[in-house]
Amino acid sequence: MGQLGVSELIIIFIIALLVFGPKKLPELGKSLGKGLKEFKKATDDLKSNWDEQIKDVERSVDDVKSTVNDATKDITRDMAADFYAEYDAPKPPAEAPPPAEVPPPAQDDTSHKEVHQA
Repeated sequence: MGQLGVSELIIIFIIALLVFGPKKLPELGKSLGKGLKEFKKATDDLKSNWDEQIKDVERSVDDVKSTVNDATKDITRDMAADFYAEYDAPKPPAEAPPPAEVPPPAQDDTSHKEVHQA
């Protein structure tokens, strides 16, 4: 169903004129105009309220996003600081182990024996 053309509007006007009469037709048109005006005003108010609510929700979502991003950055920074602190902190010098005592060479006669091949 498309838009009404000029010929369709004329036919509707003639039928309305026959049904309601010439005296009632201007009152009917005026009432119809007021009704359409009120309807348009109500839809505009509804649309403006809807847009306002959407903006409030968007602001709330943006606030939550920024809070989460800040918290994530803080956590990442803290984790990195803790991780690198272990490697960057000066370590106390480890005590050198006491020198191992080297046993004196054993004095046995096997070292001076000759080995004969058979």
